[in-house]
Parts: sequence; structure tokens; C-alpha cells
Amino acid sequence: MLEISKTLSLATTVALVIAIFWAISRAKVKLPSIRPIAGLDAIRTVVGRATEMGRPVHYSTGIGALNDEFAPQTVAGLRILSHVAELCAEYDCKLIDTVMQPLVFPLSQEVVRQSYIEAGKPEQFREDIVRFISPMQCAYAAGTMGLMKREKVAGNLMIGAFYAEALMLAETGALSGAIQIGGTARMYQLPYFVIACDYVLIGEEMFTAGAYLAKDPVTLGCIRAQDLGKIACAGVIVLGAI
Repeated sequence: MLEISKTLSLATTVALVIAIFWAISRAKVKLPSIRPIAGLDAIRTVVGRATEMGRPVHYSTGIGALNDEFAPQTVAGLRILSHVAELCAEYDCKLIDTVMQPLVFPLSQEVVRQSYIEAGKPEQFREDIVRFISPMQCAYAAGTMGLMKREKVAGNLMIGAFYAEALMLAETGALSGAIQIGGTARMYQLPYFVIACDYVLIGEEMFTAGAYLAKDPVTLGCIRAQDLGKIACAGVIVLGAI
């Protein structure tokens, strides 16, 4: 029985690897389409509304670092930050990106700087767009909440790994009258985003959104291969039940 289990595991792994390489090769020829995601489609609306009101957009990648288990969520948040920053540069909308992790701070700066360059407005980039608040969770939450209230943000986007500060930031955004988009793969915090935010990217939607916005064929190909693997696994389960 143990040998059979090992053989099945090996066969599954090999099949998934083959599917990933096949999907990546197909994605390089033509990017696969993804189903509409309301939270993703609403980003332009959020930036546009903030521009019309003359108020800033706040962005947070959460408290996840680049060297822990939440690194993929942080990277996904940075990818979406690039898109948001480019829209803000295009619309001449003020952007405020608050950061907790020291290692994420310089990377966020470069992401935003590059977005302003790609938008053709490098002169509008300012160092204070990305603000390092505090490496402590509660201090970061308190500092960001105060900043959001003082600046009267019209849009609040929180994409990444969040803990107890999720509801604090979301409630502050709601009190400021901001349109809010939340996204995380931490299931403990999703209920708070669902309650307080207008749009929510749930779990894998966050990773898919980041890959789609970046037009990355490798990541999109991997996502497609994972979906095929899930379909195959579901089929095996159904057959086994029968």
C-alpha cells in the first residue's frame, strides 16, 4: 500500500509539472482569460472617484514580510500597488502607501517610482508617497488610522496579509467615507473585510489579480495548470465515490 501511495504521488507530481510547462508555453503565445473579478474592475473606479473629490487613495500591503510564509501575499499586493500607482499618476491623484515591514519599504518605493515612470510622469513621484509607519503591529495600525482620518482618504485598498488590524483599518476607511477594496488569503480576516469593505478579493483571487495586472504569462500559466489539477482531482474524487 505504501508503494502504491508513493507511485501515485510521483505520478501526480510529474503530471502537474508537465501541465505547468504546457500552460506556460501556451500563455506566452496567448494570455489565458480569467473570469471578471469585481474588486479588480473597481480599482479604476476608486481612483477616479478620489480624483473627482480631490482626496487621496490609501494603499496597504499589510504586515506580511518578504521572508516569511506570507511573502506570496505581499508580492501579490505589490503587483496590484504597481497598477494603482500608475492609475494615480495618470489621473493626478494623490497616493499614500503605508508600510510596516522594513524590507518591504524600499521595494514599495521602487514599485511606485517605476509606475510613475511608466505613466510618463516621473517628475510627480515624491518620496513621501510611500511612508514607513512602524515595525510594530499596533503602532502601525494606530499611525495608519490617524493618517487616514487626517487625509480624509476617498479610497482605501488593503491587499496582502493582515491580522487584527484588518478591521481597524477597514472601519477607519468606512468612517472616512472611502470606497474600500480588501484582499487577503488569511481566512481569519476575510469576514472582517466582507463586512466592512465594498469589494473583497478572496484567497486566490488576489494572486490571480496581481498576475493578470502584471500580464505575466508564467504566473498566469501556473494558475491555469493549478485549475486543471483541481478539476482532475475533483474528477478522481467523484469517480472514487462512485
